[in-house]
Amino acid sequence: MSVSGKRIVVGVSGGIAAYKAVELIRSLVDAGAHVIPVMTEDAHRFIGEVTLSALASEPVHKSLWSDASPIPHTRLGQSADLIVVAPATARVMSAYATGSSEDLLTATLIATRAPVVVCPAMHTEMWEHPAVQHNISVLRSRGVTIVEPEDGRLAGGDIGRGRLASTKRIVEAIEVALQPELGHDLHGLHVVVTAGGTREPIDAVRVIANRSSGKQGYAVASVAASRGAKVTLITTVDRPAPTGADVVCVETAQQMHDAVLALLPTTDVLIMSAAVADFRPVAAASTKIKKHAGVPEIVLEPTADILQAVSAHRRDTQVIVGFAAETTDVLENARDKVRRKFLDFIVANDVSAPGVGFAHDTNAVTLVFPQGDDVAVALSDKHTIASVILDSVVKIYREKQ
Repeated sequence: MSVSGKRIVVGVSGGIAAYKAVELIRSLVDAGAHVIPVMTEDAHRFIGEVTLSALASEPVHKSLWSDASPIPHTRLGQSADLIVVAPATARVMSAYATGSSEDLLTATLIATRAPVVVCPAMHTEMWEHPAVQHNISVLRSRGVTIVEPEDGRLAGGDIGRGRLASTKRIVEAIEVALQPELGHDLHGLHVVVTAGGTREPIDAVRVIANRSSGKQGYAVASVAASRGAKVTLITTVDRPAPTGADVVCVETAQQMHDAVLALLPTTDVLIMSAAVADFRPVAAASTKIKKHAGVPEIVLEPTADILQAVSAHRRDTQVIVGFAAETTDVLENARDKVRRKFLDFIVANDVSAPGVGFAHDTNAVTLVFPQGDDVAVALSDKHTIASVILDSVVKIYREKQ
């Protein structure tokens, strides 16, 4: 759905990411929206109101007491087709969650019945704080769309989760929020996602592992939860849990196999994005193998094939999605795997390509279907990739019912 002709209030609160509101406002105006900027007092410490006024459809609104309207929050709230807050600080989200109308922006949020999109941005420690996560859960339970922050470079040179979502992701969330029947298209479905790389013990210290960071699986879990699904994330990595997801922690391929099969009876959609080891040592030493004892002979055996086990127990109405991280013959290997394992489709990527796959915040994939009609997705952030994957999941699930 286009934003053209829509009245969109863009709230800008006092975080370093306030400068990114410039790009968001410009993008919305270019797409035909009527954009009304509202700045908090602290936002003025990071960006000048002249900049936003020049780019938006009307001048910045900044105070309950200096606006042309005697009741600016009511007028803005009632006339808006949508309100987006980018960036949203911990303070603004707390005020919104608790109904504290302490400035024009929070008063407008409370005075509207329009859809609201909140885009948090803050340091990792703040984002992970239980109070912030509680407020996020409260807002989400009230129907607010949360565009979760991304991993990347933060203020002061820190690296972690908390970076404001890309303008593209925010605009996509706005488009969905303006068409609510698409916003919760996974409502009522149990989506199980696997993430990370399994670790197979060699001895009490060492493991056979791979380079998977779990970022793509976590993005899929996050987007699925935002689209209304009940999400269970089976993971091998220690990352902050996506809002709204239940987490099951595992380490080995066998543990992941057991967790997936235990949940399968209640699963509507299984998305196997984890990088599961193909082999494991036949016998792991109970103590550390010492270097001076010489090079150990490690005998390997195949691990449990989770997707093969799932195919033997699945229901016809379930949607099963696999992943194939390849370095050569990517599509050929993916087509072979999607047929052998009876998948609805497989997400294939060439992890040797720049910016693709393991540890990156971006990915480039091809959705390979048994009947052909591959869907290629160019290099994008992993939340965008997750959205494309889930769009296909929704289509297939509806066709199966």
